[in-house]
Amino acid sequence: MGKEVQRALLWVILLGSLFMLWDNYQVYKGGESFFGPAAVQAPAEEAASADAIPTTQNAAKEQSLPQVASAPSEPVVVTTDRMKVTFDLNGARVVGSEMLLFPQQASWTDVGLAGKILGNEPAADLGNVHLFELNKNRTYMAQSGLVGGDYPTHLDQFKLVSSKLDMGSDEKLEVAFEATKGGVKVVKTYRFTRGNYGIEVATTVTNEGAAPVKPQIYYQISRDGGKPEGENSMYSTFTGPAVYSEEENFQKIQFSDIASKDASFVESTDNGWVAMIQHHFVSAWIPNQGEARQNYVREVSKDLYAVGTLLPMKEIAPGASETTTAILYSGPQEQQRLEQLAPGLELVVDYSWLTFLAKPIYWLLSFLYGIVGNWGWAIVLLTCIVKAILYPISAAGYRSMARMKEVTPRIKALQDKYKDDKQRLNQAMMELYRNEKINPVGGCLPIMLQIPVFLALYWVLQGSVELRGAEWILWVQDLAMPDPSFVLPLLMAITMFLQIFLNPKPADPTQAKVMYIMPLVFSVMFFIFAAGLVLYWLTNNILSILQQWWINKTIAAERENRARTHK
Repeated sequence: MGKEVQRALLWVILLGSLFMLWDNYQVYKGGESFFGPAAVQAPAEEAASADAIPTTQNAAKEQSLPQVASAPSEPVVVTTDRMKVTFDLNGARVVGSEMLLFPQQASWTDVGLAGKILGNEPAADLGNVHLFELNKNRTYMAQSGLVGGDYPTHLDQFKLVSSKLDMGSDEKLEVAFEATKGGVKVVKTYRFTRGNYGIEVATTVTNEGAAPVKPQIYYQISRDGGKPEGENSMYSTFTGPAVYSEEENFQKIQFSDIASKDASFVESTDNGWVAMIQHHFVSAWIPNQGEARQNYVREVSKDLYAVGTLLPMKEIAPGASETTTAILYSGPQEQQRLEQLAPGLELVVDYSWLTFLAKPIYWLLSFLYGIVGNWGWAIVLLTCIVKAILYPISAAGYRSMARMKEVTPRIKALQDKYKDDKQRLNQAMMELYRNEKINPVGGCLPIMLQIPVFLALYWVLQGSVELRGAEWILWVQDLAMPDPSFVLPLLMAITMFLQIFLNPKPADPTQAKVMYIMPLVFSVMFFIFAAGLVLYWLTNNILSILQQWWINKTIAAERENRARTHK
């Protein structure tokens, strides 16, 4: 029975590894992942051909007629210490945001040994990461305006009323736009602060008519359904809208669910935020908490989607003014920064279904980074800590493996003796295991216990922008990307072969073949995994080899002492 279980576990691990390799290859070719469909990139002319004004709160689910969204003819560019923000005078909307501290990454297939083998090389200047964009390839913008009357929206012409557009050495910068329509004057003031990606947006509404007005203000983000430029094709990360509320917490919304009108999220609330998420970055509107609002999503046109929130304003008497504020964040998913900005905003970091394990791993990794100042060495220390925590269980497994190695000749003798009687063979082997205190599947426990940690670390490395471009040593220049020189995967394969020689050789020829094939399969898989992940597994293998060698030596010494005593 023990041999059958062990064989089954080996086959599960091997087949699972082969499936993961095949799935990643499908994504690499541009296909869909088994674990989730990839967003489809629509033709550029379709993605940039529509826009929409939301309806009032009472009809928030209804579609309005599409309007044309074109590139700004007179762009207004504001420069801070962290980003360049481009405004369109049409609606005073944000149609561009360049991350000055985040250069675009070259694909791992274009650099190092991988680039030489494939004959690729990165472009001379990849530029910086862009979030908001409005061009032939991308429609992605932040909009706001008034509904409930003939008031200024994000489609009406505004004028720039500020002269200073460069923060320079100042700590703050204000840029204001104004428009008048239907007897209502709207002034949008964007307030930038040094060191921050969050922009305070103050909207002042002045009633210049003869009757009271009670408009509603909307904050909206529109985006096409394509993946962000430069995203690694080997990994499937979420791109799309998200809504947060205290009632249901964090809710991701697939573009396909919006198109089919199957999107599920909290609509009526008085808290939270709406956002558009992509790998490592996020754009979000964060209204004041405690104010009633109506959240909505909609398909504006083919492959163009919007997520937004609609809030009522106080009644404004003739000649009076009312100001409402919200935060527009467009920047990296830096968890500490997001936590300070709004409740639950740090949840945009995509750790998949292993968030419960990934978050403490990230916390510990960040803590270790604060000590050593290098993410690679922090991963090495993390591996040591995990290994120490799991030591009692893994030691028991390695002891079983060591004892199994010693009794292998006796097992072979039993197989020869009862080769024609499998039932009697199983009984004899079970008796042998009991007498020698051997757990036949104990050797699989160290690997099985590492798998949840491995998967959680996978998502930490992929989801944490702090590790983007993080160097370790020499050839490893980005721990969040595959090792372009293939050194770490090859070293890992070598350590796996060393572990095989330390373990007892399976009596079953099939099991023996699987054991020798697994290092090759894993090494191929790890060619496309993040270097930090391979570093974790390599370090774990080295520690396991040392632990197993020591246990083998200890057990051999114990058996020698017992033999000497019996003499």
